[in-house]
Amino acid sequence: MSALINLHKRLSNYSFYRNTRHRLSLTGLRKPLAWNRHRGFRPDDVFMDCYPRSGSTWLRFMLAEIISGEPSVNFQRVNRLITGPGLHRNAPPLFPDGSRLLHSHEKYRKEYNTKAMYLARDARDVMISEHAYQCALGWFEGELDAYIMPFLTGEVNAFGPWQEHARSWLDSPLAQRGNLLIIRFEELRKNSEETLRKILDFYGFPADANVIRKAIANNALDKMKEKEKKDPQRASKRGRFVRSGSVGGWRNVLTPAQVKLVEKYAGDSLRRLGYSVGETEQVGVPVASASFT
Repeated sequence: MSALINLHKRLSNYSFYRNTRHRLSLTGLRKPLAWNRHRGFRPDDVFMDCYPRSGSTWLRFMLAEIISGEPSVNFQRVNRLITGPGLHRNAPPLFPDGSRLLHSHEKYRKEYNTKAMYLARDARDVMISEHAYQCALGWFEGELDAYIMPFLTGEVNAFGPWQEHARSWLDSPLAQRGNLLIIRFEELRKNSEETLRKILDFYGFPADANVIRKAIANNALDKMKEKEKKDPQRASKRGRFVRSGSVGGWRNVLTPAQVKLVEKYAGDSLRRLGYSVGETEQVGVPVASASFT
């Protein structure tokens, strides 16, 4: 009984922390807090960035396993190896040359001044996933139709509108210097081994093909779900990181009018990232391929 009480307290404390952090992130306190979290980077730190709900949790599990040589058995281990701004001061060297791999959801900032990989995902799928996630946590109440404009204007997310986030990286000095690698989540799902090889080559890390394949197998969708179930802070179904979904699943969910609204705001960034725009006749076409959301 005491063990159950302690678990409940831990879950309650984590939920309180997560909810409080979310509320503060939508206030004027966010800017100075973000500035403070971005102090103390090392000259050789390298980065990976993405908008939330773009598949970075899955990618970090695979990269941590490949680079460290040890299985990514739980969230705590992965979050210790590949951590983000504010926690980076205690991040261990991950690459053989002593450099660290840091993860962020921020727009491009001048502090990211070495090299970075940007993981992009179709805004239409991101929006659906983010809506489900925020509703599960009680951060938003309402149907998807009521969520679209707040999502597109950045009112419900501390990291701003998806299209501005993507544009900040596409137009960044890193991109201009050739030190930015753009990876699409859809490519990572379809050709995981080839895409991981491209990422590792970009970071200058040689890896055996068998090691990459093993990391992919060890972090398949069903195994990621099991890891989350065993995590005491993520044991609840509310707000799970690992969900069931589809690549291009927006075609099954959004109406033509909703698609046109998203594309009105995000169409330019979608095109620049290689996504199709203006094909509303495909809305309603079943998409069955599994993915992470």
